[in-house]
Amino acid sequence: MLFAPAGRAALDEAVRIIADGADPVAAASALRRSHSPELAAAALTQASLRRRAETKFGADAAVMFFTPHGLEQATRPEVAAHRAARISAAGLGAAGFEATGAGPTGVRPAGVPDGPTGGVRAAEGPRVLDVCCGIGGDLLALARAGCAVDALDLDPLTVEIARANAAALGLSSLVTVRTADAAAADPGEYDLLFADPARRGARGRTFDPMAYSPSWPVVLDLVARAPAACLKTAPGIPYEFIPEGAEAEWVSYRGEVKEAAIWTGMGTGGRRATLLPSGATLTASGAEADAGPVSRYLYEPDGAAVRAHLVAEVAALVSGHLVDPRIAYITGDRLVPTPWAACYEVTDVMPFSLKRLRAALRERRVGAVTIKKRGSAVDVERLRKDLRLSGSESVVIVLTRIEDRPFVLLCQPVTSQKG
Repeated sequence: MLFAPAGRAALDEAVRIIADGADPVAAASALRRSHSPELAAAALTQASLRRRAETKFGADAAVMFFTPHGLEQATRPEVAAHRAARISAAGLGAAGFEATGAGPTGVRPAGVPDGPTGGVRAAEGPRVLDVCCGIGGDLLALARAGCAVDALDLDPLTVEIARANAAALGLSSLVTVRTADAAAADPGEYDLLFADPARRGARGRTFDPMAYSPSWPVVLDLVARAPAACLKTAPGIPYEFIPEGAEAEWVSYRGEVKEAAIWTGMGTGGRRATLLPSGATLTASGAEADAGPVSRYLYEPDGAAVRAHLVAEVAALVSGHLVDPRIAYITGDRLVPTPWAACYEVTDVMPFSLKRLRAALRERRVGAVTIKKRGSAVDVERLRKDLRLSGSESVVIVLTRIEDRPFVLLCQPVTSQKG
């Protein structure tokens, strides 16, 4: 509906109305003066999605198309670009594949123009099969990295949207998008398989790979038939689901772990953590970390390093040791700036006691706290209420376990460079 000229006109008008700050009722009334109720509703929904998408897709959001689930599940462009750059640089073979962007049928959605680059050009990078492509967040990054992408999805509407997004961003010459079942695809015809199985079912988000769509056995079958593969998964994927010999990479964007990527057939293996936007990366070195007393500084490793079981490697970077063998907190006497951990100066260490903690905060005139915990059963929100804070100072409260005993550390943040 929105791909046709009338739909685009309605969408442009909806974007202007929303930008002017009109409330939903007034916006709908204004659009219905010149468009059908159905088209007006679709245009307003799409305009609202574009506004929401600005925080993730930036300027590209102004010309892209979205669905609510598609926007929520789409990879952040920075993460997709990092992954696409790895694929492009892997030397998997430039097939010189040419694509028109019209898809195997040669039919382009009505009213969707070829992008500003237009025409047909040869890809410089590998041929990639993108199964479960969604609205196209990853295929756009792959195409921008010079890959020729054959993308597919089970949902016809999603396919139309992904195709329209490639056209809107001038990438049609490198992309084909079609409706197909991933299980029926032949990844052996491509240089690399990219798979992003859906992690949402009828009851919402699922964390069980066996409940992915397609399910994990189907995904692994595709991987087994591909020369190389990259699988996008949730950060919490259990280690037992990672294929033997594969590399598992956890990616953190501005301190938040976004996803794990499993790589096969690219001469890699083991565990890796990557920080974006800096691009800093950390791999297993065989380092081991002892546990010892809390020292002057406390280091909180980035979640990607924790997920990748690289806490000992972070401890080695800061010449520190663990607070407890089973807890991902590092401590040391030296202040060592690192993008791999937030750093705090420890002012007090005490066994956990609400009464004692409240007294300590009252003595220090603390009125604002940041509460962190690892290995602690304390309810953070209940604790925040029970502290009954009053004062002008602030402090970081760290709840943890040391030798099976609950402890609390009072700290002050130390500015350090983050990735």
